[in-house]
Amino acid sequence: MKILEDAARRAISYLDSVQTRHVRPDPDAVKQLDQLDVPFPQGGVPAAEVLARLDTLVSPATMAMAGPRFFGFVTGATVANFTALAAARNAVLKRSGWAVEADGLFGAPPIQVVVGEECHPTLVKSLGMLGLGRSRLMRVPVDAQGRMRAEALPKLSAPSILCVQAGNIHSGAFDPFPELCAAARAAGAWIHVDGAFGLWARACPSMQSLTRGIELADSWATDAHKWLNVPYDSGMAFVRDAGALQSAMAIAADYLPGQGARRNPSDFTPELSRRARGVEIYAALAALGRDGLTAMIERGCTQARRFAHGLQAAGFDVLNDVVLNQVVVRFGDAERTRRVIDAIQRDGTCWAGVTVWRGHTAMRISVSSWATTDEDVERSLEAMVRCAGNA
Repeated sequence: MKILEDAARRAISYLDSVQTRHVRPDPDAVKQLDQLDVPFPQGGVPAAEVLARLDTLVSPATMAMAGPRFFGFVTGATVANFTALAAARNAVLKRSGWAVEADGLFGAPPIQVVVGEECHPTLVKSLGMLGLGRSRLMRVPVDAQGRMRAEALPKLSAPSILCVQAGNIHSGAFDPFPELCAAARAAGAWIHVDGAFGLWARACPSMQSLTRGIELADSWATDAHKWLNVPYDSGMAFVRDAGALQSAMAIAADYLPGQGARRNPSDFTPELSRRARGVEIYAALAALGRDGLTAMIERGCTQARRFAHGLQAAGFDVLNDVVLNQVVVRFGDAERTRRVIDAIQRDGTCWAGVTVWRGHTAMRISVSSWATTDEDVERSLEAMVRCAGNA
C-alpha cells in the first residue's frame, strides 16, 4: 500500500508540474538519463528505490506532453488502419473468388490500391505490412490544401481499395468524400477512411459538413489519444462488414473462448494479448458526454484559428486554410524558419514541431489538449512572436 501511495503522490506532483514547467525538457535533465545506463544488479533493488530513481531521473527528462502548451504529434492510428485494411483486403479478394486467409497472396488477383499524394505515412506502412506494397500504390494528385482531386481519380477496377483522408496531417483538410465515394461505389471498390484525428469532426454539428459523404465508406480508422487525451495506443477501427474483419483477424485455440461465446475480442484485432484500451475511451466519453466532447473539439479548433490570426497579424506566412485544429506557419526561408522553431522549443513556453509541406519548411501547430486554455494560446503566441523577433 505504501508504494502505491508513493506512486500516486509522485504522479500527482508530475501532473501539477506540467502546467507550469518548460514543455521541452532541460538538456541537463536528459543528460542525467545516462545514470540509468549501468548493468542490472545481481540482486533486486527495492521497489521504492526503483520508483524514486525513475521519478528523479526520468520525470524531468520527459516532454510535457500532458500539459496545456504541447502542440505536436497529432498522428497515429497505425494499427487501426492496418486492422480495417486487412478486412478490406480479404473482402475484395473474396469477391474475386480468392480466400486470402487460407491461400495467402501468392497467385492472388492483384489489388488496385488508390491513395492521395498526401496520405499519412502510417497508412502506407499498414498497406505494406498487409503485403499490398508501398511503391505500387496509385497516388492521386491533391489540391493546394492536400485534398484528393476527385477529377484525377483513376478508373477503378475490381478488386480495388480506395483510401480517403479525414484531416490532412498538415492542413487538416478533408477529401471530397461524396464525389470520391460515389465513383468507388459504382466500381465496387472498398472505401477506407483514414480519420486518425479528423474523424472527430463528425461529432460537432458545426463541422459535420467537412465529413459529408463519409458515411458511404466501408471502414474508418481513428485514434483517441489526442482529441480524447487518453493514453497512446488507443486506435479504433470501424468496419461495416463484421464478417470481413473476423475473417482477417480470427484465431482458434483450444484454450480460447470458442463458439457459443457472446464475442471473442481476439477475433477482431491483431493482438491476442492486449490491454483493455476501451476502458479509458469509455471513461472519457462517458465523463464528457456528447456536449462536452463537442465543446472540447470546437474549442481546440477555435484556438487553432486564434494561432493563425495572431501569427498572420505578426507578419508571418500561414500556409493552410485552418478548417480544423492544424496550423502550418513559416517565418521566412527554410534556414530562418528552422532557427525560429529551435528558439521556440528552447524557450520552453510551448512546443511545436518542424515539418516540410508542399516544398516549404514550416512549423506545425496541432491543438488538441483538453487542458489548453485561451490564456495558454495567448502566452504561446507571445513566445512565438518574441522568439521569431530575436532569431
